[in-house]
Amino acid sequence: MNRYCIVIPNYNHTHAIAGVLSELGELSLPIIMIDDGSDEDAKKVFTSLAQTYSFLTLLTHSENQGKGGAVQTGLRYAFANGYSHAIQVDADGQHSLHDISKLIAASDKTPENVVSGCPIYDSSVPKHRYLSRYITHFWVWVETLSFDIVDSMCGFRVYPLQQTEQLMNKRALGARMDFDIEILVRLYWQGARVTFIPTQVIYPEGGVSHFRALHDNLGISWLHTRLFFGMLVRIPKLLLRKVAF
Repeated sequence: MNRYCIVIPNYNHTHAIAGVLSELGELSLPIIMIDDGSDEDAKKVFTSLAQTYSFLTLLTHSENQGKGGAVQTGLRYAFANGYSHAIQVDADGQHSLHDISKLIAASDKTPENVVSGCPIYDSSVPKHRYLSRYITHFWVWVETLSFDIVDSMCGFRVYPLQQTEQLMNKRALGARMDFDIEILVRLYWQGARVTFIPTQVIYPEGGVSHFRALHDNLGISWLHTRLFFGMLVRIPKLLLRKVAF
């Protein structure tokens, strides 16, 4: 039987997290939140929330490791504690949490698949972020020699933990905003299939983004360079996969 939990990376996101946890509490699923080296004021908020919600486990990084580092800490903790699947959710309230039931239903049908939200944006999305996604989509299609990965940047996903743990043990993955892209491509290379569920994504008014335009875009560009050359040695396997399916 599949056992699900929720993993939330959090670096100084305090404005929406209480509402996110309250809504998630209706699902009766354990939640693992990773404090990724937040400041003292945020730590006080998180400690109070952990005392309020019995379903919440709070893990703490002494120093900021980045979104990817925080998610990986949560995924490893979930696997070590017997969960079969972990649902990644952002702390800032941008995800449509009522769609989690759809993600779980899809995962139950194909437990070995990654199940990811496929974002439907409203007018709140920053235009530069929207356009940059399509650049990444193009490179991911090249790196997988397929159009199977419809969106590689949505951090609203269900990970099958056994396959994910195997990957993390074999390969050091990106620790920052490059993580969402890299883990999906490498899980695909490892043989995983990806199911996409349409979901509304908003950028809340007054929300705080930790995306660093220069550093993170450079990091993502370097990631695509590495993945492109990684694809070259995998061309026979990727082509064979297209024939098999």
